[in-house]
Amino acid sequence: MKWTNFVAAAAALLALHLGAARAAPPVAEVENQPSVLHGVTVPDPYRWMEDVKSPRAQAWMQAQGDATRALLDRIEGREQIAARMAELSRGRGDVLRDLLRMPGDRLYYLKRGAGENQYKLVMRQGLGGPERVLVDPAAETARTGQPHAINHFKPSWDGRYLAYGLSAGGSEDADLRVLDIASGKAVATPLPRVPTAVHWLPDSRGLLFNQLKELAPGEPQTEFFMDSRVFLWRPAVGAAPLPVFGRTVTPALGLERLDVAELITAPSSRWVVARTTDTTVPEGKLFVAPVAALGRPGIRWRAIGEPADKMQEVALKAERLFVLTHAGAPRKRVVAVDLKRGTLKTAAEVAAEPASGVLEWMQLTRGGLVVGHRTGTTIQPRRHAAGDRAGQLVALPGPGAARPTDAPAADHDDLILRYATWSDTDRHLRLQGTRTAELALRSEAPAPLALKLQASDVEFASHDGVKVPMTVLHRAGLPLDGRNPVLVIGYASYGFSMTAGFWPGNISWMERGGVIALVNARGSGVHGEAWHRAGFKQTKRNTWLDGVAAARWLIAQGYGSAATMTALGGSAGGIFVGRATTSAPELFAAAVYSVGVLDAVRSEESANGITNISEFGSVKNAGEFAALVEMSTYHAIRDGTAYPGVLLVHGMNDPRVDVWHSAKTAARLQAASSSGRPALLRLDLQAGHGVGSTVSQRDAEEADIQAFLLWQTGKLKLRD
Repeated sequence: MKWTNFVAAAAALLALHLGAARAAPPVAEVENQPSVLHGVTVPDPYRWMEDVKSPRAQAWMQAQGDATRALLDRIEGREQIAARMAELSRGRGDVLRDLLRMPGDRLYYLKRGAGENQYKLVMRQGLGGPERVLVDPAAETARTGQPHAINHFKPSWDGRYLAYGLSAGGSEDADLRVLDIASGKAVATPLPRVPTAVHWLPDSRGLLFNQLKELAPGEPQTEFFMDSRVFLWRPAVGAAPLPVFGRTVTPALGLERLDVAELITAPSSRWVVARTTDTTVPEGKLFVAPVAALGRPGIRWRAIGEPADKMQEVALKAERLFVLTHAGAPRKRVVAVDLKRGTLKTAAEVAAEPASGVLEWMQLTRGGLVVGHRTGTTIQPRRHAAGDRAGQLVALPGPGAARPTDAPAADHDDLILRYATWSDTDRHLRLQGTRTAELALRSEAPAPLALKLQASDVEFASHDGVKVPMTVLHRAGLPLDGRNPVLVIGYASYGFSMTAGFWPGNISWMERGGVIALVNARGSGVHGEAWHRAGFKQTKRNTWLDGVAAARWLIAQGYGSAATMTALGGSAGGIFVGRATTSAPELFAAAVYSVGVLDAVRSEESANGITNISEFGSVKNAGEFAALVEMSTYHAIRDGTAYPGVLLVHGMNDPRVDVWHSAKTAARLQAASSSGRPALLRLDLQAGHGVGSTVSQRDAEEADIQAFLLWQTGKLKLRD
């Protein structure tokens, strides 16, 4: 460590511990550990931060977080934003999500009551029946002092048992628990490392779950998702879980080490379907076997699908497996596999590819199929009766996005939809035939909003002339005089698209005269698989260049100016925001990199990063390596460049994008930027990737983000 760096760091830390109101973040020491890949030397001045548990990294990040907290608290107006966020959250009324409809007209869902901090798991018998709380994570929170959240749940088909995953501090490292619903008592000791949903046998006497392995001391993090196994467990009889599927369990199937499987059942079917993915992209392998043979020696699995068949979703019913696929249909279609003898290559089409838009989801009913037809940010249901490949569109109350609740037994002809718009808390609709009616599931309705919102769907020409869709939201009547703070938001990975929905933070921003611009850049799936592939691996640069073009268009139209333009992206959207603002820093005043993928070169050295090779590429491949260097924000930062102000937001328990992505990028920006604007690292010790965060955590984070952006655009000031 250089003596000058040591003095600077010591001075900063001393000022911080003395409580100085204006303490600067501590300077990070440089220890360059370059990599030579395909003949190219790639610098890495802060690789030491990847050892996030080391005392040095912990101390630096803690000091950074403390300095950031002190500075954000000095922004005048931050408290008012926080108060408004809390008011908007309370005003949403009851928030319901993850509705699951089971045989016997039983409904299960996660519910957060008005003013409550976390979701409970509740059930009701019949749509009009009274609610009963089954699991309240607040009990574990009180016992341990850490916030807990329900990650997944699945009741048994007969309604006797409930299996659910519970994790702490946003870690998503869920323990699998089983509850006897009638008595409310635990059935067995929790099992660790079960982060994904389980499936019950048709007779409800056993369940199937995928368990990740426990890493041995010194074993690299990249091994975490390798060689996972599916177990059959009969907890009520005290039997130990029996491994029934996985590379080391069923070696004759030729599975890859990263084939993470789930075994799917249905009460109407004598089959069990095994589906594998790498946890990131949905395309994987499919096998089928008689469910009665599970756990017996010599079970014969028959292959019915492979990654080339490009499956997106699957649903099991009786003798058929329904598959949403983009094989030979870039806008997607639905096919049905005859499980007795068929494969995906011989499957019959049951819902045709649309002429425009794209199929977003599917849900089986007793007599047919309902699909979601996306056009831009809206999703409209389309009902298919048996033999009707074209289907009939279902009218919604207005522009918005409809998504189905889960009904794995497919034993109802009606369907419950979650309906989202830009200006209202999500509602639930009951679809009967081709008509919908509002379903009153909430005990407390949302408070009305005074804001009159204007939503405009536009297209702009990107760097290569391609037209890119964007939805622009703002207060009705807002003058387009170039003075408004504008927030450009993008994700554009894995084919995921921006969709109509209600977020209290958007309302708070627009109430203050702000503009929201949601970009469905290339890499999203808004126009189908071809649009996704146009922002994928070697074509990924289109993603952030679409973001740059969006900012130029918004400035040209008078929504804002370079002095009021900001951007935000989270997770894989860190590539969108990080590279847009480092490619054209002159267009932006500020940006938020939230739990972002920022060091794309080193990402695959992490547990979840290795699963993303299928989306972004590998440094071991020469062509993909060059693309990864280009999409890496950390490596794109140049000394002496005037970068916008940046707030890097991360949870210390993030299992999807390691916190060192944000730490290394913060250090690099602090050392390189000549603009005088801050690069702040905001850390939450009890959060992860955002999954499981409480309302108070989310509201506090949103208040910090908005206060920072409004400060950097000159709308708020710092206290002396």
